[in-house]
Amino acid sequence: MGECVFCKIIRKEIPSTIYLENEKVIAIKDINPAAPVHVLIIPKEHIENVKDINENNGEILVDIHLAANKVADELGISQKGYRLITNVGKDAGQTVFHLHYHLLGGMEMGEKII
Repeated sequence: MGECVFCKIIRKEIPSTIYLENEKVIAIKDINPAAPVHVLIIPKEHIENVKDINENNGEILVDIHLAANKVADELGISQKGYRLITNVGKDAGQTVFHLHYHLLGGMEMGEKII
C-alpha cells in the first residue's frame, strides 16, 4: 500500500494535475491519455479493485460517480457523453492495483470498447 503510486499521489508525494479533491476521492489528469479528456477518479482509501468492495466500503462507489459527474460537467463533456471504466485484475488491463475509474471523453468513441 505505501508504495502504491496512487497512494503517493494522494499524499502529494508525486505531483499531478488535480481536477477535484475532497475527503473521499481525488480526480487527476491521466499522464498517458487515451482520449482528449482522460481523468482518473481514485478513492483515497486504498481498495485494490471492485472485487474488494463490500458492505463496509461500498458507499465509495457513489462518491466516485458523483465526482465523475462533477468533473465531466466542469470539463464540458457532460452533454455529448463520456465513458467511465474500471479494470478489475491483470487480465482486464489493471496495472495499478488501487481502485480507480477512467473518465474518457471529448471525442466520439463509438459503441465498442475494444
